[in-house]
Amino acid sequence: MAILKIARMGHPVLRNPAEAIADPTAPEIRALAEGMLETMVDAPGVGLAAPQVHVPLRMVIFRLPLTELESMAGGEASLTVLINPVLESIGEDMEEGWEGCLSVPGLRGHVPRYTHLRYHGVDLTGQVIDRTVDGFHARVVQHECDHLDGILYPQRMTDMTGLIFDSEMRHVIAANRAKELEARELEAKESEERASEEVEATGK
Repeated sequence: MAILKIARMGHPVLRNPAEAIADPTAPEIRALAEGMLETMVDAPGVGLAAPQVHVPLRMVIFRLPLTELESMAGGEASLTVLINPVLESIGEDMEEGWEGCLSVPGLRGHVPRYTHLRYHGVDLTGQVIDRTVDGFHARVVQHECDHLDGILYPQRMTDMTGLIFDSEMRHVIAANRAKELEARELEAKESEERASEEVEATGK
């Protein structure tokens, strides 16, 4: 399967809701999934939705990075092909995090997402997928499934000052490191002050 062309922000295929897949086991759906996987790996990306390759059908694929422990154990990142997905948030807790998108090249945005999520659908064999997830997994699923409803991540943003070029992420990283250092220094200072107060109290 050849590398598929990725639609970019502004193309009509990314603006409209995708259609449900009548037969997830059809050979053409498997061929589409294989082409999407090859395209995602080549890009490279973590996930891809069918509308991003100009096919308005309700299918997404994603492969989450392994944790450090999984890598040490010799594990391999497993691919999920999710067809006709349905998402349900668990609770109202949301968290902002940085996201990029192959259809919005060169940019990155700070996007609020639900932290806990249940999703279900079927795979290429018609078997049911039903998972409850959180953290980065939940973020990836929400991002990819948004494509099926004609939504790109900038539309989810509440503060557009959080939309930046990838090349400027170094400034964000530096600022975050400075904040972490300041927080650690403040914590150390407060710890020293508490210890000093305890010594004085004991002396009395």
